[in-house]
Parts: sequence; structure tokens; C-alpha cells
Amino acid sequence: MDEQREFLMRLIGLLDAAEIPYMLTGSLGSSFHGCPRETHDVDLVIAPAQSQLQRFLSSIGPAYYVSEEAAMEAVRRESAFNVIDMDAQWKADLQVRRARPFSLMEFSRRQKATVLGLDVWVVSPEDAILSKLEWMKGRESEVQYADAVGVAATQWKNLDVKYLLKWAQDLGVHDRLIELLEQAKAESERCDSES
Repeated sequence: MDEQREFLMRLIGLLDAAEIPYMLTGSLGSSFHGCPRETHDVDLVIAPAQSQLQRFLSSIGPAYYVSEEAAMEAVRRESAFNVIDMDAQWKADLQVRRARPFSLMEFSRRQKATVLGLDVWVVSPEDAILSKLEWMKGRESEVQYADAVGVAATQWKNLDVKYLLKWAQDLGVHDRLIELLEQAKAESERCDSES
């Protein structure tokens, strides 16, 4: 955990120094809002200008591997690239924020939070759920689904269901969301009755 914290702290420091807005997502984001799960990856959405990304890449140093070509291509294609800690083998997936309406809305709703003892920008609970469901389209992942259910059950009393339903329709995950919400509600009620 300490190595992961150090890796995240260094990455966030480099992004901040390059003035690149970011948002923690993936397993760490859903663990913050839901059920903690161990992971060896760090997932971030970033919104860099090309000059900012260049500054970030030139400041990385020899302890980390990153392909400058892949990073620049990721900006052009709104895709992802990796940063890897060569010693500890921690990996970060940096997804360039897409220009579509959902991605812009998701990024605008990021929240300041303390994750692994660090003050970071993190995905909102609703957007963590929607992102997991969208990632699962066309494929099954019990782990990703369990992450999304965990967020919904933990945050049940504060979830913006209207927001979830609106974007689930747009993202083509409406039926899966309904199934997830029913399961999360049952888990939340079970936890309430046990406490």
C-alpha cells in the first residue's frame, strides 16, 4: 500500500506541476466510494493540452517507463497510455478525456477527496457506476460489476438516480443499471437491518 501511495503521489505531483487536470477512476475510485479492493493499477482520466503533456513527459525521469509517441497518439485519438514504475512494477493507465458529452459531464463532476491519505480529484459515485457499466458492454466482468454494485450499495441514500438513469440511457446500459440498482438496494437494506 505504501508503494502504491508513493506512486500515486508522484504521478499526481507531476500532473499538478504540468497543470494537467485529472480524475482518479477505476478500482481506486470505486474503492473510495464503495467496497475496497486491492489493485496494482492506477487509473486516471486526464485533460491535457499538448504543451502540458509534453511538460509532464519531460519531467517523468528514468524511474518510470512511458512512450512519448503513445502518449501523444493518445491525445490525438482520445485514448490511453501507460506510465510504469520500473522498480515496483506499478502501472498507471492515463485515459485522455474524451470530447463526448458524458465524458465532459463526468469530468466536471469530479470531487476532491482523500484517497490513500492523499488529497486528489476522484470520480463521482454515479460516474464510477456508469463508467464500470459502459466498460462492461459486450463483455462480462464479475469484478467490475461487483465494484459498481458496491458503490451503489454504499452510497445508496445519496445516489442521484435521476442522473444515473439519464446517462445510462445515453450510454446504452439502462437495463444493466436497473438490474444493478435492484441488487444494490437489496444489499443496502440488508446492511441497514443488520446494523
